Formats: sequence, structure tokens, C-alpha cells
Amino acid sequence: MVVRKETQQTGVIVNQSAQRHVSRGLRALSSILAMVLTMALMLLYAPTPSARAMESTTSAESTDGMLSINSSTAVLTDTSGYHLNATVTNTTGQEIPAGTLTLAMNAFYTFVSRNDIQDWSESNGRIPTPQSVGQADVPALQPGASANVSIDADAHQESLAAINSWGPKPVLLSYSANGTPLAQSHTFVTRTGAGLHTPSTPALHITVAQPLAANGWTTDSKLLGQLVDEGGISSSKLAKIAMPSKDDDARLKSLQQTFAKHNMLQVVGDPTYLQAMAMPTRVDGITQPALFDITAYSAMNNAPAYSAAGINDRQWSAAKARKTYQSALGDSNADITAYAWQGNGNWTLQALTKARQQGYGTVIATHDFEEDDAATVRTGKTVVSTDAGDITVLSAQNVLSGLAQGKATSDDANADSEGTTAGRLARFVAQSAFYQMEQPYAERNLLVCLNEDSDPSVVDALMSDIEQSPWLNLTDLATLKDADISEDAASMSTDLPQTDGLTDSMRSDVQQTLSALANSSSNIKRFNTSILIKPNGKDESDVNTWSRQLTNTHTIMALHALGGESPSRSTMAEGANQLAALLINGVAITPTESVNVVSETAKMPVTISNSHPYPVKVKVSSLTDSMQIVTSRFDTVQVPPHGEAQVAFTIRVSTSGTANATISLFDRNGAAFGATQVTHITSALQISDKSGFVIIGFAVLLGAVGLWRQFNRKKDPDE
Repeated sequence: MVVRKETQQTGVIVNQSAQRHVSRGLRALSSILAMVLTMALMLLYAPTPSARAMESTTSAESTDGMLSINSSTAVLTDTSGYHLNATVTNTTGQEIPAGTLTLAMNAFYTFVSRNDIQDWSESNGRIPTPQSVGQADVPALQPGASANVSIDADAHQESLAAINSWGPKPVLLSYSANGTPLAQSHTFVTRTGAGLHTPSTPALHITVAQPLAANGWTTDSKLLGQLVDEGGISSSKLAKIAMPSKDDDARLKSLQQTFAKHNMLQVVGDPTYLQAMAMPTRVDGITQPALFDITAYSAMNNAPAYSAAGINDRQWSAAKARKTYQSALGDSNADITAYAWQGNGNWTLQALTKARQQGYGTVIATHDFEEDDAATVRTGKTVVSTDAGDITVLSAQNVLSGLAQGKATSDDANADSEGTTAGRLARFVAQSAFYQMEQPYAERNLLVCLNEDSDPSVVDALMSDIEQSPWLNLTDLATLKDADISEDAASMSTDLPQTDGLTDSMRSDVQQTLSALANSSSNIKRFNTSILIKPNGKDESDVNTWSRQLTNTHTIMALHALGGESPSRSTMAEGANQLAALLINGVAITPTESVNVVSETAKMPVTISNSHPYPVKVKVSSLTDSMQIVTSRFDTVQVPPHGEAQVAFTIRVSTSGTANATISLFDRNGAAFGATQVTHITSALQISDKSGFVIIGFAVLLGAVGLWRQFNRKKDPDE
């Protein structure tokens, strides 16, 4: 056995052999010779004046995105050969003449630190690539035009055969025309030990977890209508009112094919998704219902707001998750491990304590838990002590998980090959090999977490690359959960994230969702308690069942709206509002015609309709905008199922004129609801009204005066 000593280099522990072997000296000499040869070639083939002119012209143009890798060999064996396909695009504003795509590598180079491998990825590493693997012609390209180019080298190609040590090697893909370099892509290929006379070391354990959840949730309006109109539906239908988006069926079929090909891929399913899907699938664990965001719940620290939104702790507990899983399976005895999956926030001590209180013995940390500057990667397991008991945290390795999820290792896009899936997979394989080489005899188990919306084809390619990497050994979540942890991991409870991790935008989104759900929950509760009536007799249990289903439906939607999937937040909050609107608007005022009044008093009939399958009892209000034409204020009416009932308001008139009466509905607690109606009232002047009596009195008075004068005046002598 070779004894290695650990020394510190650029902030990273590097293993060095205690003994120097002749073969290593030869490799070092080969590297030096390769560098000298490269420098000589650069001097020999310096660009001509015309080439420099072209380079000067194109340098002013954008070359971003000019070269992208579509596919490449990530794991190189003694029989695989190297195969690459790339797209060359003219992103400049001028024609580019016919050129050449060249694939080269350094067959003898060994990356010695994390900075070293990252610098090469970001095109900052000054590593020569003297061994040419192959070339391909690129046709002349007009501005905006593209060409698809392939380079294939068999296993006996001289540069590939020259590799004499396993591990990641730097690969340079370059595009030039007329001798002018136009674009480069810095990538990797990782040689296995197959066919090489090198000692093997223990494989690095790796666990890959795929959350199985819907891409997005929406409301089944047809089932929602049946629930409201028919007074209840079956429990199986009720569970499917919240349904996955339309593209989920096709995606699920592809995922199932991937799961079947890679049985060590750990599938952790949302139990509500398992319940809603049309076909069964293999799962190795379940998440909290609807991937309810526990970290956001803890960060908001406002349990009353969640309660007002219709969510209580029981609805997202581990016990509820298992019960939902059993319902999906149709087996009340089925058992499975429930993992609390991380939401948008961080697993702070407060969040972990809440998860433990909810019955979760293990949580999965997908981000912002592992130390970024750790000297070497360690087993992704931590045990944290909380007031509710110990809880195990399985934390994703940041770099590998980011690459698996489609993220480049450099935020500023300097990692030029990692803009495509092929480039990221090549880096993933190289990075995993480097991690194994850092401490080849230390037993570690790394966790890689994928996204809820991972592309099945990408997952398939990733798992295939891992399975072809002999330095990696795939394990399951149970093995990772039972793995031994290092001393630094045992002390992680004092180094937990200190901030909740929610941005102002995230916090605002959650708050708006809570407010919207509180409004819809309040309306449903009002309908059940202050509008709907529960008759004695055989219908009482039916009404109670319907009321519970209405509340449960809102809870299902609220859980999805407060899950970790942002696209579902608005759609499910809208679904909850739709349910409340159907209930509230199902009791309505039937528009009435204008009323003409020809006397001091009259009646104004108002009809109330009820579209629901059970009776309701409400108050009806009438209020005019005139002091001379008024109506009685309130009346109470009970409306039969799918029927109508009428109330009559008394109109009192003191003068001719017009007025508008606003008709409103109130629940039995006196709170207004639903849409109002306005009825126009017209009063015409009649003799029987008070003004008529004044006129008649005045006329009688004039008549009496006339008669008095007639009988009391002096007569003329001639009369």
C-alpha cells in the first residue's frame, strides 16, 4: 500500500505519494516536453497578416455562443474512443469563410487542486493541449447561420492511446478560419483505469435523488363544478380536483422508463402527485404533502396566517404524507420513509425543529447547507439536535448537484463549455473523479439532488455516465442515512444556516398567497356556517359531508399554493378563489324590473335564487338613495335547493319623483356578500297624495269665499 501524506495547497488538501516512482517522473517529463512543443508550434504557426486582420475585424463582433457542444464522450475507456458533436454559429455581422474545428487535449496532465480544475473550465488555466484528437471542416457561414460538426476518434487514436493515468484531462475545442482562432470551449474527458497499469482505489459512494412531483398544478374545473352542483363527490375524485399540468403524463412516462433503466436512482415522490397520477410508479421515499414549503413556514413565523389560509400542521405532517401514500397505493398497511424536502428557504435550527415536531426524522437539504469552502468533500449527512429530538440532514453536494440540475459552475458564464448539457455532464464526471482523487482511501458518500422538473433524457444521461465511472459507487438513501459521519459533521448543529434564506420577493409572494387564501377560506367558512342551513333528518349528514369536502378541497389547493413550486402558487390560489366564488355567487338576487308607484305605499318583490343542492337562509337588504321614496330595510328568506324564493319590500312615498333601491344580500351574521342589484322606483303625482289634498283644500276655500261674497255684497238698484 502506498502511504500518502496530506498537505495544504490553495486551500485544498492534496494527497501526495510518500514515494516517488519512475513512471511519475516520466509523466512529468512528458508534460514539460508537451509544453515546449506547444510553444514551438505557436511560434511556427503564427497568424499571417491577413489572418490578423480578420481577427481584428471579428474581435469587434460578438463571438458569444459561437461554439456549443451538443454531445461528447465524458467517460473514456480503453475501447470507447472519443466522439463529439458541436454546433458552430456565426454570431458576427459578416460572412466567415470555411474553417476548421479542432479537438485537442493534454493526455499527461493531472489536475492538482479545485482552483486548477475551475480555472480550466473558465478558460483561465494556462494548460497546453498539444495532443490533437481530431479535426473537422466547417463550411463558410453567413451571419446567423449554423453548422453541425462531428469529430470521431477510435480507441487506437494516438492521443487517446497515449494517456497513461486515470482521471480528468483538459480538452480544448477550437474553431478557426483562415488561421484565425474565432472561438474556444474548455471541457473535460475522464479516463477510467481500464487497460492502464495503475493501482485501483476504493470507489467514492454517491447517492442520486430525484424528486417526483408535478411540473405545475391546476384545478379540474369540471370536478369542482360537480362538487358544488351535486353536493359532494367520491373521495377518489376529490383527491384529483387539483391535477398536474397537461404535459405531466408524457413526462411521467419518460421518467418511468428512466427509473426502470437505473434502479439505483432514488425516487422521492410527492404523495399528492402519486395520488393524482393515472399510473403507478416506483418510489424509494416520499416527501411532505404537496412539497409544502416548511422552510418558508418557519421563515414567515406566522402560524395564525397559515391557519387563516386554511392550513394546519396536521395537513403536512409525516403521518399525513404516509396516509396519502397509502391511499394512492390502495394499501392501508404500506410503509415508506418520509423525507422533508427543502423549499425555497434554508434549513435553520427553527425549521429543522418544526420538521422534527411534524414527525420527520430525516430532511433533505438541496442547497445552502454544505460548506462551500470545505477542504475536502465529506459524507452528505449531519445529525442535528433540536428541542424536539435529533434529526438527520442529508445534504446535497453543491457543485455536483448544481451541474446535475443544469447550472454552470461559474455564475458569470465564464465556464464556456457548461452552457450545454453535454458540457455540464463532462464537468460532472471530471469533478467526481477529482473528489475521489483528493482522498482516495477515505470512505465518503455524496448526495446529488436533482430538480422537480428535471428533463428525463438528462437524468438518463447523467445516470449512464455515473454507472460507467468505476471510481463511483451508487448507493441508496437508506445507506446514506445509515452512513458514519465525520467529526466536523457531528458538530454541524452549531454551524447551521443563520438566515432563513428567503429574499424579499419570495417573502412578498408567500404573504400575498396567504392573504388570497385567507380570503377564500373565510368565504367558504362563512358559506358553511352562516348561509347554508342544515335541516334535521336524513339530509343533515349529507350536508355535513358536503361542508367537509368543501373545506378539504380548499386545503388541498392551499397546500399546493404554499408548496415549493412557484408556478403552482398563483394557479392554485386562483382555484381556491374559484371554489369560494362558486359557493358565494350560487346565492344571488334575480334582477327585477323598475317599479312604478301611484299611491303612498306599494310592494317591491325581490327574488333570491339558490343554485346549490341544499337550502340556504340569508338576509336581504333594500336601501334607496332618496328621503322621499324609501323602502323597508331588511327581510329574511330561506331558499330551497336549486330553487327560488321571494320577499316583498314595502315602498313608502311622500312626493312624486324617482329613486334607486340597492338590493344586497347578507349572511345570517350580518356580513354582506355577493353582487348587489339596483331597482329603479318612479312615483307619479296623483290626486290622492298629500299635494293633491292641498290643492283640493285651496279650491274649496276659494269656492267658499266666492259664495260668501255672492250672498253679502250690495245689490245694484237695477238688479
